[in-house]
Amino acid sequence: MEPKDTISDGPAPEVEPDPVAEPDAAPAVTPPAAPAATPMAAAPMAAAPVAKRPRGRTALLIAAAAVLGIAGGTAVGYDVQARRAPTPLPALAQPDLAYPAKALPPGKAPDPLPASQDHRVRTDGDLRKLIVDRPAGWSDDDSSVPGIGDGWLRPDVYARSFEDEGSMYEYFLESDIRRIASAAWKRGQYRTAEINLVQFGSSTFPGAQEFAEGQLGYMPGTEIGAGNSGDPIKGSGNGRYFLYEVERKPGYLPSYQARATVYRGDIVADIHLYDTVPISKKDIRTLAERQLERL
Repeated sequence: MEPKDTISDGPAPEVEPDPVAEPDAAPAVTPPAAPAATPMAAAPMAAAPVAKRPRGRTALLIAAAAVLGIAGGTAVGYDVQARRAPTPLPALAQPDLAYPAKALPPGKAPDPLPASQDHRVRTDGDLRKLIVDRPAGWSDDDSSVPGIGDGWLRPDVYARSFEDEGSMYEYFLESDIRRIASAAWKRGQYRTAEINLVQFGSSTFPGAQEFAEGQLGYMPGTEIGAGNSGDPIKGSGNGRYFLYEVERKPGYLPSYQARATVYRGDIVADIHLYDTVPISKKDIRTLAERQLERL
């Protein structure tokens, strides 16, 4: 017996139709026998070599073309812009802002601004003269603030009025503090006032603004602040005045306090009022507005 997978050399036997199949069914078609393989056809043919295509060449060409296109477009844009006539700027809304008003001949400089218009002339002069005038009914009280000499207050003495005097003194030195002009007044038996003009050096560091904003930042707190957000000082845009909660201690008279803080340029005005009776908002507001007018 031949194995099942052995194929004979003769033609394949024809398949007889199934007698049970339907009479109309088409008889099976016997495929023709495949031609016998010749010895030459049996020999395998050697595969032709295939050239490999370089990888990434198309991507590099596209990227190079994109770069050249961008560079060319930029160059053309600059060339077009350079050939155009300059567009004149619109006129100022306030043409009289220029100083001097008319162009001067070559080699001639304008006269300096008068002191009434030059803020720097006033602030670089005697800072004590910028302290608001003492109101009627008040008198000098040099004993209330130790360390005031001829209207000047040392930064280390001023730092003692703060909760953490050591850190405050270090802060003043790092912030380029320049000088402090101070005045102390009294009226009646217990009402006192302190006005401090704290000036910082003229540099890129905004010392006055940072100091004033730092003081105003903690005032709404109750631990060392006034416990409220205060009220704005008219005409300042940055200053506020506050009334503190009354402080009561056994064996002592009640203590009332008000404070106003505002800055202009490189100067901070720090104003305090103290009394054993309530202080009105009008008292601290009026003093702060008058001081702001002098800066």
